Amino acid sequence: MSAPHHSQFSADPAALVEEADAALASIGAAKAAIGRVIYGQETVIERVLVTLLAGGHGLLIGVPGLAKTKLVETLGIVLGLEERRVQFTPDLMPSDILGSEVMDTDAEGRRAFRFVRGPVFAQLLMADEINRASPRTQSALLQAMQEYHVTVAGQRHDLPAPFHVLATQNPLEQEGTYPLPEAQLDRFLLQIDVVYPDREAERRMLFETTGAEEAKPQRVMSGEDLRRMQQLVRRIPVGESVVEAILELVRSARPGTIADKTLGAAIAWGPGPRASQALMLAVRARALLDGRYAPSIDDVLALAEPVLQHRMSLSFAARADGLTVREVIGSLKARLG
Repeated sequence: MSAPHHSQFSADPAALVEEADAALASIGAAKAAIGRVIYGQETVIERVLVTLLAGGHGLLIGVPGLAKTKLVETLGIVLGLEERRVQFTPDLMPSDILGSEVMDTDAEGRRAFRFVRGPVFAQLLMADEINRASPRTQSALLQAMQEYHVTVAGQRHDLPAPFHVLATQNPLEQEGTYPLPEAQLDRFLLQIDVVYPDREAERRMLFETTGAEEAKPQRVMSGEDLRRMQQLVRRIPVGESVVEAILELVRSARPGTIADKTLGAAIAWGPGPRASQALMLAVRARALLDGRYAPSIDDVLALAEPVLQHRMSLSFAARADGLTVREVIGSLKARLG
């Protein structure tokens, strides 16, 4: 990537720094407000905020009871976003998400169709257990995520801005589920693994959530503030070494492109160019979240797993040998240094 490409960022570095400082104060307040309600999930909170600052959608994977739903509700309040939740079930229809046309009759007896909006018309939509719905319903939501509008009865209806989907999936319960196809998984900027809290966090949670007073989230931002920050993220400069690290990492995760033959043979299919775009946006968002004005290679390494793990698959032989996607990504990261 040649130097002139970066000239768009250097128009007014002082203004960028000033804007970043103002954003940082808001982000710090948001993190603190979320942390008062959700305990022991710092990495998850960071990755969800990276997803939203980068303007993307997130896939939260974890067993039930780890406060995934509560996290999304809390985010909606703290960030001042209109939040809706849909529980996905096998009998959920596309119209249950998108909305439908209903026949209205006015006082004179004239009939006309009126569009009743579905829950997708929110700024933050929680799609709970997305893999429980039929492929047809999944694809209706995923199309909305990609195109930011829905078409019902030939009419286009634009979704609100910002518009983010945070979908959840239970990794254990595979009975009666429809796994998301690869092309649809690619729509998610990050896959965020939600793990059990550590002992100290769980201890604090016991007292905070079973007492008479439970912490309530406070609003610290608005949807408009978030949109401004998303624009700012896209203007943060990315150094040449970081761009090279992103390209090296994503391209090495594709079969047949890596010098290490055993590692190459372990990968059945790898991430497309959307993974590089996701990483390019996510490292900028992480730098801003961390109070830095430019991303580093550390950001690339920290976000390699959430960006790549749902965009690649291992060969049958590798899986039979007990190899995991995480281990392969770990080896690819080690090659970056």
